[in-house]
Amino acid sequence: MKILIAGGFGVGKTTAVGAVSEIAPLSTEEYLTEAGTAVDSLEGVEAKQTTTVAFDFGRITFHDAPVPVELLLFGTPGQDRFVNIWYDLARGAVGAVVLADTRRLEKSFTALSFFEHVGLPFVVALNQFEGAYRYHPDEVREALDLAAHVPVVTCDAREADHVASVLLTLVGHAVKDTSRARARTTAPTSLQDA
Repeated sequence: MKILIAGGFGVGKTTAVGAVSEIAPLSTEEYLTEAGTAVDSLEGVEAKQTTTVAFDFGRITFHDAPVPVELLLFGTPGQDRFVNIWYDLARGAVGAVVLADTRRLEKSFTALSFFEHVGLPFVVALNQFEGAYRYHPDEVREALDLAAHVPVVTCDAREADHVASVLLTLVGHAVKDTSRARARTTAPTSLQDA
């Protein structure tokens, strides 16, 4: 199953893929340069020195499931100027994790809008940065104006168990979302069809 891990610049996507991958993750991290300062704001992530320029790739297998499940993880680049790459990465994906930093929640809007637009099921994972205020998931749901069926969970992107739990939440949500979509398309469209 192909899964995207998306979100704004510096929210922890590369870290999440690296934390949970059972293989050495492929990373397309490059150093930030002076030339990028005009387009890549470091506000809130001033210590950041690298950025993903294509995608990150990792893999995790859940052997304890009734049927072993292998997830192929694709971490997206975070800057809005790379959103066109997301269309290619989303092709064939079953769902996405939108990783969010509550100190810069507005950086989540591009990813949320994208997945709503393409109709890909997603969950929101609040990366618990040290020193950041811990908002309740319901507060974040309201701030992001998310539908009630979209899961909002917390995690530490550095911890494999946390990331694995988020991925399992996404898979469960994607299965429910697919069932919900199937029910909508087979439901009567008029009283005559009922």
